[in-house]
Amino acid sequence: MEKAPKEVQTKRKNKIKIVHYIYRRGHASKVDIANDLGLSMPTVLQNIKELSDAGIVEKVGDYQSTGGRKAKALSIVPDICYAVGVDITANHLGLVMIDAKGTILSNTRQRMRYEDTFSYYQEISERIQAFIDDTLEYPKEREKITGIGVSIPGIIDKANHILLKSHALNVSNISLLKLSQFLPYKVVFDNDANCAAYTEISDPDKNVIYLSLNNTVGGAISYNGKLYEGDHLKSGEFGHIIIVPNGERCYCGKRGCVDCYCSALRLSSHTGGNLEKYFIKLKNGNHDFEKIWNDYLYTLALTVSNLRMAFDCDIIIGGYVGGYLKDYLIDLSKLVMQMNKFDFDTSYLRCSKYHMEASAYGIAMWLIQKFYDTIG
Repeated sequence: MEKAPKEVQTKRKNKIKIVHYIYRRGHASKVDIANDLGLSMPTVLQNIKELSDAGIVEKVGDYQSTGGRKAKALSIVPDICYAVGVDITANHLGLVMIDAKGTILSNTRQRMRYEDTFSYYQEISERIQAFIDDTLEYPKEREKITGIGVSIPGIIDKANHILLKSHALNVSNISLLKLSQFLPYKVVFDNDANCAAYTEISDPDKNVIYLSLNNTVGGAISYNGKLYEGDHLKSGEFGHIIIVPNGERCYCGKRGCVDCYCSALRLSSHTGGNLEKYFIKLKNGNHDFEKIWNDYLYTLALTVSNLRMAFDCDIIIGGYVGGYLKDYLIDLSKLVMQMNKFDFDTSYLRCSKYHMEASAYGIAMWLIQKFYDTIG
């Protein structure tokens, strides 16, 4: 007797939930899966058997025992699929490849100035293909690539594959098929801040604000484990919140935007565009650079405080500056506490786990998780 459609759908959902759970945890026991997902042990056992038979899940060892039989540790089979992440900026190309467990197999960052030309899109596709060939030696392995994700700074109409507007690249209404047409893989596109946020969304029940401090300021809003994009694809444009009325002129045309005061350029412009050099001078006690940093930190604290008041959830600071902020997080927290009288601490505030190539890694992670959604 065939199973009813509703029963089949429930079974498939349970199987997908189990795979995502193991992926997020890295490894898990059957008991963990049953307890944390609220599934019966027979349901877990049957699904694990089917996933093992399909070559998706494997036993990787034993947990320590407190008596009795040791529980087996289950993990994702790493070579069931691969994903490539691409980060396009005004002056660079970032490339990352990960396996089914999210492990980075290879990554590179190359200098490449963006141009909306046929030759640029052709060259970038050639570089991506060369990167794939260098990482995966055998054609059979390349056939397991589930897709290529491309991170771009700007507002993207994903349904129609159009880059509506990018101040960072100085273009608008660009067909993204100009790039994907050269690649023999599924290609998806997303905003760079959204892509970086994917690296931080590990708890589907947690709400998170991701503040990206690159050469432009952006962000993303994660609600119940999913990104909120807004009615017109413009959510998370934190860089254009006004924090200094009648302040400095922003490239968007307004005055006093967060972007004017909190972008990485605010700091790197003092060291010829080299952000690392700026922080070296800051750590060496350069008084001029300390004053610049104190001003920067104050406006960043104001931004964080405003975001906390608006969203009342965890805030993660990433991007170029976020990669250096860990050593100064206490100073930032002190300033935030002076501005925000509604919280007793700043335990909601932290730096991102990933720094360079976070956007490329994030969009690759998204592709892997979408692959798991197709498991039947």
